[in-house]
Amino acid sequence: MYPPTARTTPHRSRDKMSYDRAAAHAVLDEAYHCAFGFAVDGQPRVLPTLHVRIGDTLYLHGSTGSRPLLAARGDGLEVCVTVTVLDGLVYARSQFHHSANYRSVVALGTARLVTDEREKLAMLTALVEKVGTGRSTATRPPSRRELAETAVLALPLHEVSVRTRSGGVREDEADLDLPHWAGVLPLRMTAGQPEPDAGVTAPLPAYLRTARTPWHDPVPLRGEHVRLEPLELAHTDELHAATADAEVWRHLSVAPPTAPADTAEVINTALAAQHHGERVAWVQRCAATGAVVGSTSYYEIDPQRRSVGIGHTFLGRPWWRTGINTEAKLLLLSRAFDDLGAVRVVWHTDIRNVRSQAAIERLGATREGVLRMHRQRPDGSWRDTVQYAMTVDEWPNAQARLREKLLRTAPVA
Repeated sequence: MYPPTARTTPHRSRDKMSYDRAAAHAVLDEAYHCAFGFAVDGQPRVLPTLHVRIGDTLYLHGSTGSRPLLAARGDGLEVCVTVTVLDGLVYARSQFHHSANYRSVVALGTARLVTDEREKLAMLTALVEKVGTGRSTATRPPSRRELAETAVLALPLHEVSVRTRSGGVREDEADLDLPHWAGVLPLRMTAGQPEPDAGVTAPLPAYLRTARTPWHDPVPLRGEHVRLEPLELAHTDELHAATADAEVWRHLSVAPPTAPADTAEVINTALAAQHHGERVAWVQRCAATGAVVGSTSYYEIDPQRRSVGIGHTFLGRPWWRTGINTEAKLLLLSRAFDDLGAVRVVWHTDIRNVRSQAAIERLGATREGVLRMHRQRPDGSWRDTVQYAMTVDEWPNAQARLREKLLRTAPVA
């Protein structure tokens, strides 16, 4: 516990206040919104900044030219730091009782300017690790010049209070019969889809991938004919070159890409669906040459019902009628049934796509019916969709047939 002081003892709403050390540390470690106040020449200032906690010291990031950091030289700078996590908006029947759910830490004290290079490096490393575990070893460390241009304030956590508000609506009993909606709108900071900088070819780091169930994890899969690896924007140029044939896209739900930018948009659409848990996308590489040859996905992912779809597949024409597509499906089926415990795998294809229907039937799937006017084609017409499925009871025989078929198929040279 942090000992209460005259400056951290509240005069009202004492039920929202605590001095719990673990609770304070949890807020400081989770939050990114930090503001610190100070006075310069008798005038108040409040600035947003980056922060990180190491032990019982709160470090604040800044520039060597900023006034508060210049003022911190010598005896230090008296500051008030506030770090807040907003958890929800509370809607009451009366305007007066509207509120917010939040967790907030206020720290008071004298901040000192960090001059020791090792302490400064430790702070910057911890700050980079806060945005992604492992990031400090996957980036260039600061140079001596960059270190000299970076200023760091250190605030010992001695005068600290935690203020929180949680729960539902609290209002006067006389207002409970008012005919207005009341309740809580939860708020969460949610990461969007990562947007790589121009020219980036490195794969997306694990700490930027959305954590979901194993069903949503695009784990790499490898066979003798094909390798499946997580689809990335870095695959754009190779994927565009491999699939630059209108026949490849003839029965798909997107227009044939005419330039790499169009293929990048196809990839972005897949990654956006993956970010929302609606799809898992892989790129297909020829195991013999390492060339990118196509893409395939899981979709309609339903761990609760233990069902998943295989589709959004497109393969460069030179690799048709090779073992690549067959083995890719075998790898995806094996992961679904053997690793994830699926009881059902489905496929959907355009009723006009006779070649795709024959290929799905060769996998051992059963035609279940036709979904009329199921999806819209790029030309605006409505397609009827043929639905196929394979159950876990059918999987052993289908697996044996597919493995036997691959034994008779020579790997791509």
